[in-house]
Amino acid sequence: PNSPYAASKASVDHILRSYSETYGMPLIIVNCCNNYGPYQFPEKFIPTTIINILKKKSAPIYGSGKNVREWIHVYDYCSALEKIMKKGKIGHNYNVGTGHRIANINLSRIVYFKMKKLFPNFKFNKKIFKKITDRPGHDFRYAINSNKIRNKLNWKPKINFKDGIEDTINWYISNMRWLKYCSKKYKGQRLGLND
Repeated sequence: PNSPYAASKASVDHILRSYSETYGMPLIIVNCCNNYGPYQFPEKFIPTTIINILKKKSAPIYGSGKNVREWIHVYDYCSALEKIMKKGKIGHNYNVGTGHRIANINLSRIVYFKMKKLFPNFKFNKKIFKKITDRPGHDFRYAINSNKIRNKLNWKPKINFKDGIEDTINWYISNMRWLKYCSKKYKGQRLGLND
Protein backbone atom coordinates (compact mmCIF):
# COMPACT_ATOMS: atom_id res chain seq x y z
CA PRO A 1 0.00 0.00 0.00
CA ASN A 2 1.22 3.47 -0.94
CA SER A 3 -0.98 5.57 1.34
CA PRO A 4 -2.44 5.39 4.86
CA TYR A 5 -5.87 4.91 3.24
CA ALA A 6 -4.70 1.88 1.23
CA ALA A 7 -2.75 0.52 4.21
CA SER A 8 -5.84 0.72 6.43
CA LYS A 9 -7.81 -1.36 3.92
CA ALA A 10 -5.04 -3.97 3.63
CA SER A 11 -4.63 -4.15 7.41
CA VAL A 12 -8.29 -5.11 7.86
CA ASP A 13 -7.69 -8.26 5.81
CA HIS A 14 -4.73 -9.18 8.04
CA ILE A 15 -6.66 -8.52 11.26
CA LEU A 16 -9.63 -10.60 10.11
CA ARG A 17 -7.39 -13.46 9.00
CA SER A 18 -5.60 -13.39 12.37
CA TYR A 19 -8.94 -13.69 14.21
CA SER A 20 -9.93 -16.56 11.95
CA GLU A 21 -6.64 -18.40 12.53
CA THR A 22 -6.34 -17.62 16.26
CA TYR A 23 -9.95 -17.93 17.43
CA GLY A 24 -11.55 -19.98 14.68
CA MET A 25 -13.85 -17.13 13.68
CA PRO A 26 -15.76 -18.30 10.57
CA LEU A 27 -15.32 -15.59 7.98
CA ILE A 28 -14.87 -14.91 4.32
CA ILE A 29 -12.98 -11.84 3.11
CA VAL A 30 -14.40 -10.04 0.08
CA ASN A 31 -12.59 -7.28 -1.82
CA CYS A 32 -14.32 -5.37 -4.57
CA CYS A 33 -13.56 -2.83 -7.24
CA ASN A 34 -15.40 0.53 -7.32
CA ASN A 35 -19.19 0.33 -7.19
CA TYR A 36 -21.64 2.57 -9.03
CA GLY A 37 -25.40 2.64 -9.38
CA PRO A 38 -28.52 3.90 -7.59
CA TYR A 39 -28.41 5.38 -4.08
CA GLN A 40 -24.68 6.07 -4.15
CA PHE A 41 -23.93 9.08 -1.96
CA PRO A 42 -23.47 12.32 -3.95
CA GLU A 43 -19.83 12.67 -2.79
CA LYS A 44 -18.70 9.73 -4.92
CA PHE A 45 -17.16 10.22 -8.37
CA ILE A 46 -19.99 9.19 -10.72
CA PRO A 47 -22.85 10.90 -8.80
CA THR A 48 -20.70 14.04 -8.40
CA THR A 49 -20.11 14.11 -12.15
CA ILE A 50 -23.83 13.65 -12.94
CA ILE A 51 -24.96 16.23 -10.38
CA ASN A 52 -22.44 18.88 -11.43
CA ILE A 53 -23.35 18.48 -15.09
CA LEU A 54 -27.06 18.83 -14.19
CA LYS A 55 -26.27 21.96 -12.14
CA LYS A 56 -24.30 23.37 -15.10
CA LYS A 57 -21.12 23.25 -13.04
CA SER A 58 -17.78 21.83 -14.11
CA ALA A 59 -17.35 18.21 -13.04
CA PRO A 60 -14.23 17.69 -10.90
CA ILE A 61 -11.34 15.69 -12.30
CA TYR A 62 -8.82 14.77 -9.62
CA GLY A 63 -5.16 15.02 -10.53
CA SER A 64 -4.42 14.42 -14.21
CA GLY A 65 -7.65 12.48 -14.73
CA LYS A 66 -5.60 9.52 -15.91
CA ASN A 67 -6.14 7.54 -12.68
CA VAL A 68 -7.61 4.18 -13.65
CA ARG A 69 -10.44 2.49 -11.78
CA GLU A 70 -12.30 -0.77 -12.29
CA TRP A 71 -16.10 -0.42 -11.99
CA ILE A 72 -18.94 -2.77 -11.07
CA HIS A 73 -22.65 -2.03 -10.92
CA VAL A 74 -23.95 -2.38 -7.36
CA TYR A 75 -26.51 -5.01 -8.46
CA ASP A 76 -23.70 -7.18 -9.83
CA TYR A 77 -21.79 -6.75 -6.57
CA CYS A 78 -24.88 -7.82 -4.62
CA SER A 79 -25.22 -10.93 -6.80
CA ALA A 80 -21.53 -11.73 -6.12
CA LEU A 81 -22.06 -11.36 -2.36
CA GLU A 82 -25.09 -13.64 -2.54
CA LYS A 83 -23.06 -16.24 -4.46
CA ILE A 84 -20.23 -16.00 -1.90
CA MET A 85 -22.65 -16.41 1.02
CA LYS A 86 -24.19 -19.51 -0.55
CA LYS A 87 -21.15 -21.20 -2.12
CA GLY A 88 -18.03 -19.50 -0.73
CA LYS A 89 -15.61 -21.35 1.53
CA ILE A 90 -14.95 -20.18 5.09
CA GLY A 91 -11.44 -18.74 5.45
CA HIS A 92 -11.12 -17.83 1.77
CA ASN A 93 -10.70 -14.46 0.06
CA TYR A 94 -12.79 -13.53 -2.97
CA ASN A 95 -12.06 -10.56 -5.23
CA VAL A 96 -15.06 -9.18 -7.08
CA GLY A 97 -14.47 -7.26 -10.28
CA THR A 98 -15.52 -6.86 -13.88
CA GLY A 99 -12.25 -6.31 -15.69
CA HIS A 100 -13.74 -3.03 -17.01
CA ARG A 101 -11.04 -0.47 -16.26
CA ILE A 102 -11.22 3.13 -17.34
CA ALA A 103 -9.39 6.40 -16.69
CA ASN A 104 -11.44 8.91 -14.69
CA ILE A 105 -11.31 11.53 -17.45
CA ASN A 106 -12.69 9.01 -19.95
CA LEU A 107 -15.45 7.98 -17.54
CA SER A 108 -16.42 11.63 -17.11
CA ARG A 109 -16.59 12.02 -20.88
CA ILE A 110 -18.83 8.94 -21.16
CA VAL A 111 -21.19 10.39 -18.54
CA TYR A 112 -21.20 13.76 -20.29
CA PHE A 113 -21.92 12.33 -23.76
CA LYS A 114 -24.61 9.98 -22.40
CA MET A 115 -26.30 12.96 -20.74
CA LYS A 116 -25.97 15.02 -23.91
CA LYS A 117 -27.65 12.20 -25.85
CA LEU A 118 -30.43 11.88 -23.25
CA PHE A 119 -31.03 15.65 -23.16
CA PRO A 120 -30.19 17.12 -26.57
CA ASN A 121 -31.82 20.48 -25.72
CA PHE A 122 -30.13 20.91 -22.32
CA LYS A 123 -27.69 23.83 -22.15
CA PHE A 124 -24.50 22.32 -20.76
CA ASN A 125 -21.70 24.29 -19.13
CA LYS A 126 -19.05 25.05 -21.75
CA LYS A 127 -16.25 24.19 -19.30
CA ILE A 128 -17.29 20.60 -18.66
CA PHE A 129 -14.40 19.52 -16.42
CA LYS A 130 -12.30 21.23 -13.78
CA LYS A 131 -9.01 19.77 -12.56
CA ILE A 132 -8.77 19.46 -8.79
CA THR A 133 -5.68 18.65 -6.72
CA ASP A 134 -5.71 14.96 -5.91
CA ARG A 135 -5.42 13.77 -2.31
CA PRO A 136 -1.88 12.89 -1.16
CA GLY A 137 -0.81 9.33 -1.87
CA HIS A 138 -3.83 8.58 -4.05
CA ASP A 139 -3.14 5.39 -5.98
CA PHE A 140 -2.92 5.72 -9.74
CA ARG A 141 -4.64 2.42 -10.57
CA TYR A 142 -7.15 0.19 -8.80
CA ALA A 143 -7.69 -3.16 -10.47
CA ILE A 144 -8.64 -6.55 -9.11
CA ASN A 145 -8.20 -10.15 -10.24
CA SER A 146 -11.59 -11.84 -9.95
CA ASN A 147 -10.65 -15.18 -11.53
CA LYS A 148 -11.31 -17.12 -8.32
CA ILE A 149 -14.98 -16.13 -7.96
CA ARG A 150 -15.51 -16.62 -11.69
CA ASN A 151 -13.86 -20.04 -11.85
CA LYS A 152 -14.62 -21.54 -8.43
CA LEU A 153 -18.11 -20.08 -7.84
CA ASN A 154 -19.19 -19.64 -11.46
CA TRP A 155 -20.07 -15.97 -10.97
CA LYS A 156 -19.77 -13.23 -13.56
CA PRO A 157 -21.19 -9.71 -13.85
CA LYS A 158 -24.31 -9.31 -15.97
CA ILE A 159 -24.65 -5.54 -16.38
CA ASN A 160 -22.82 -4.03 -19.35
CA PHE A 161 -20.90 -0.95 -18.20
CA LYS A 162 -22.33 1.49 -20.74
CA ASP A 163 -25.91 0.32 -20.06
CA GLY A 164 -25.27 0.51 -16.32
CA ILE A 165 -23.98 4.07 -16.58
CA GLU A 166 -27.02 5.13 -18.61
CA ASP A 167 -29.36 3.48 -16.08
CA THR A 168 -27.47 5.22 -13.26
CA ILE A 169 -27.80 8.63 -14.93
CA ASN A 170 -31.52 8.03 -15.43
CA TRP A 171 -31.88 6.92 -11.81
CA TYR A 172 -30.29 10.11 -10.45
CA ILE A 173 -32.40 12.28 -12.74
CA SER A 174 -35.56 10.43 -11.66
CA ASN A 175 -34.64 10.70 -7.97
CA MET A 176 -33.76 14.36 -7.54
CA ARG A 177 -35.88 14.45 -4.38
CA TRP A 178 -33.65 11.79 -2.81
CA LEU A 179 -30.58 13.76 -3.89
CA LYS A 180 -31.92 16.96 -2.33
CA TYR A 181 -32.61 15.11 0.91
CA CYS A 182 -29.07 13.65 0.99
CA SER A 183 -27.57 17.00 0.13
CA LYS A 184 -29.22 19.00 2.93
CA LYS A 185 -26.02 19.04 4.99
CA TYR A 186 -23.69 17.92 2.23
CA LYS A 187 -22.51 20.85 0.10
CA GLY A 188 -20.38 19.06 -2.48
CA GLN A 189 -17.16 19.00 -0.47
CA ARG A 190 -14.84 16.03 -0.62
CA LEU A 191 -15.43 14.05 2.56
CA GLY A 192 -12.72 12.56 4.76
CA LEU A 193 -10.01 15.14 4.12
CA ASN A 194 -10.58 17.67 6.90
CA ASP A 195 -13.32 16.14 9.04
